[in-house]
Amino acid sequence: MTEAAREIATLAGGCFWCLEAVFDDMKGVESVESGYMGGKTASPTYEEVCSGQSGHAEVVQLTFDQSAVSFREILEVFFVIHDPTTLNRQGNDVGTQYRSAVFYHSLDQKSAAEQVIANLNSARIYDDPIVTEVAAASRFYLAEDYHQEYYRRNSGQPYCAYVVRPKVAKFRKHFLEKLKK
Repeated sequence: MTEAAREIATLAGGCFWCLEAVFDDMKGVESVESGYMGGKTASPTYEEVCSGQSGHAEVVQLTFDQSAVSFREILEVFFVIHDPTTLNRQGNDVGTQYRSAVFYHSLDQKSAAEQVIANLNSARIYDDPIVTEVAAASRFYLAEDYHQEYYRRNSGQPYCAYVVRPKVAKFRKHFLEKLKK
């Protein structure tokens, strides 16, 4: 991939293990890293983020080939695989660290996120309004090694089996044409 075609996206939609597992399978996505963004604590640990005191959200940072997949297509998947209508919550995961957010890296990304949200709200896709935060990307902190590729390495673990696997299956069902070969 040429440097001109490479773009970064940073998304928060609850547990980063779920998002990472889905986007690892998406055509055009070169890499996915789990980490933290949007808070005040420098170099936070997982425990600090989980406490809710750091202000950071669990995020995934994607590097993708914009000639193969657009930012808007990434957002379409993002808004299907998590619930963007629950404030600071995804299922049983509760706290600001599990908020829904698009951390944009350019004004084009900001505009695309705002347009996708407006379109979803006006189409009444969800019963409740979307509460996804759209904020400028700040410093990305890479999560600890054991969080990287967590689902791939721990697919039999109960959380993965009952929470992550259904999201991966939903992505595969709804976006078959976007799967990596």
